[in-house]
Amino acid sequence: MLSAKLGHIFDKSLEPIARKITLSPNTITIVGFVITVVASAVIPFNLLIGGVLILLGGLFDMLDGIVARTNRKNTRFGAFLDSTIDRYCDSFIFIAVAWYFFNEGHLFGVLITAGAMVGAVLISYVRARAEGLGIECKVGIMERPERIVLIAFGCISGLIFPVMVAIFLLNHLTVLQRIRHVYKLVQ
Repeated sequence: MLSAKLGHIFDKSLEPIARKITLSPNTITIVGFVITVVASAVIPFNLLIGGVLILLGGLFDMLDGIVARTNRKNTRFGAFLDSTIDRYCDSFIFIAVAWYFFNEGHLFGVLITAGAMVGAVLISYVRARAEGLGIECKVGIMERPERIVLIAFGCISGLIFPVMVAIFLLNHLTVLQRIRHVYKLVQ
């Protein structure tokens, strides 16, 4: 997982910028959400521009956390809001990609994308459920940063179908990895 290996790699280099940002981290989260909604409206009609907008929305998603940590404005509600908005953003992006495939008459692309979305939802659910049982569950090969980068790459390069197949497979593999992880800890 990128987040486990790279985590807060950009925090130090972006701290000077983050200190100058007067917007609250929650406002930055909402701005990123709006950009992602626009990206989702564009993707069915223009993959390239949609992909660029996904990256821009992802930048705001990264920046909200850096601003919160740097300016000591991180709150439990902010973390909750960010996670919730992330689920909406993921869903909108998957729906947009499915719509793109629908417009192209690519039914299998629609189905793979829907299946990839189910996997993304389950990745988050399994982690939240495990944590509700008191078990840390950050294992697995695919998390949100990887999905966002891959989908943006797929849109920008035009390789959205093979990327979506890869995301479908990796999402469900991650769910299985998390189920196995929890199983081993509770047995």
